[in-house]
Amino acid sequence: MLTVSFSNDKVLARPGIKQKGEGVTVTCIESCTRQYGNRQCFIDCTAHHYSGGECDFVPGDSETDSDLRSVRSLPKIEALKAVGVDEVVLAINYQPEVMLNFLKDFEAKLEIKITCSQETEPMGTAGPLALARDKLIDGSGEPFFVLNSDVISEYPLREMIEFHKAHGGEASIMVTKVDEPSKYGVVVMEETTGKVEKFVEKPKLYVGNKINAGIYLLNPSVLDKIELRPTSIEKETFPKIAASQGLYAMVLPGFWMDIGQPRDYITGLRLYLDSLRKKSPAKLTTGAHIVGNVLIDETAKIGEGCLIGPDVAIGPGCVVESGVRLSRCTVMRGVRIKKHACVSSSIIGWHSTVGQWARIENMTILGEDVHVGDEIYTNGGVVLPHKEIKSNILKPEIVM
Repeated sequence: MLTVSFSNDKVLARPGIKQKGEGVTVTCIESCTRQYGNRQCFIDCTAHHYSGGECDFVPGDSETDSDLRSVRSLPKIEALKAVGVDEVVLAINYQPEVMLNFLKDFEAKLEIKITCSQETEPMGTAGPLALARDKLIDGSGEPFFVLNSDVISEYPLREMIEFHKAHGGEASIMVTKVDEPSKYGVVVMEETTGKVEKFVEKPKLYVGNKINAGIYLLNPSVLDKIELRPTSIEKETFPKIAASQGLYAMVLPGFWMDIGQPRDYITGLRLYLDSLRKKSPAKLTTGAHIVGNVLIDETAKIGEGCLIGPDVAIGPGCVVESGVRLSRCTVMRGVRIKKHACVSSSIIGWHSTVGQWARIENMTILGEDVHVGDEIYTNGGVVLPHKEIKSNILKPEIVM
């Protein structure tokens, strides 16, 4: 276990050293349980840290979901590593090896340990914490982070640690301001201290505009309030802590987006790339063939005469042949996009192929190993894994 210690404005990671009163355990648990009707759906929720809720993504496509979960988790894991976290626990309920295989290179690159806590049944947003109790408690009494994976945002974790130390409560949560709070559970808090007074689920009358952003810093004692059963941290655990005056909220600066839906995922990508432009522009790809914010893995190969962007992410090992047009889309690892194809506002699942002169648009979601023929047009919808598309899809539908 690693301990993060603080000296003035510096954060120093020191393996194996515990210092009473100043350490913060660097364990982070991400929970990624989702429901799709009565089926489990594993979407890029490497931890279902945020609202830990439900998602309507590709049902039955566990590997593509794992890929999405993994992609969404990378910014979180980078942010955790930056404040000294050396171990991340992913709460998963199906095929953890798929996600761990995906994250293996990332784990080595960041020198961070990534493990899983596997559920045998859906445990909600608090149950996974009870299940992973042994991984989270090391006897030091230091707090740990909990993040939800279906959200993308800024990650001011260093500031959150200082906030938690300052108020001395049992738990800290991030909240974000929204324009329509009636759609969410609203956090009612004291503006000066951040002390949370209560939660109001989808209020009909205005009580505030701050909602749970799905980033928590919790003392180990919080685990004593969570039973090993399916349970909600937002509806059961946090209200108990608030009632005992131990829950505090910090307002999240910058952007925040729930990306549990495909369309929201694309919007979240745009916000994330915008943030990179402001904070780490060197990470973005540049060149004569690039328009706007684009992120291309160094192992991807781009042909001549392409036009890529804005708001495009291309994963490892992809091949984009000459004359291709890409905009507002995610292209996952191992994908081949053939000559003069056009992809916009869509997600191309790993190891898929888009044929020559094909046109993919209007929020088309391709699962793993989908092969779209030459000159095919798809106008939205979801294609499950291992399919070959030989005819046009003229209106959004699910191809099973």
